[in-house]
Amino acid sequence: MNKPALVLTTVAREEVAEAIARTLIDERLAACVSVLAPMTSFYRWKDQIEREAERQLVIKTTEDRLAELERRVHELHPYELPEFLVLDVAAGSEVYLAWLSSETRAGDDR
Repeated sequence: MNKPALVLTTVAREEVAEAIARTLIDERLAACVSVLAPMTSFYRWKDQIEREAERQLVIKTTEDRLAELERRVHELHPYELPEFLVLDVAAGSEVYLAWLSSETRAGDDR
């Protein structure tokens, strides 16, 4: 079974979050994408402190899909420098992890 991973990214608009989520699921780069409620992000960008309303995407995938997932997120994302943070998953239910692995298999691997 492939090792699971969580990926975080943020976007400003709900419709962009939904479009990215649907594409990643459709292309089997993720088994599930959770779009969280609006939040306020503060960060420094080009020597200015910014304040933006954003939505966090929590992308559930496997390590073998990370390179393609990162490439695709950068293609789909409107930000000049999108967040792409990968979190290791220490453990999970065997049944859920098996489902996650099966849902992220590339075409011929299913």
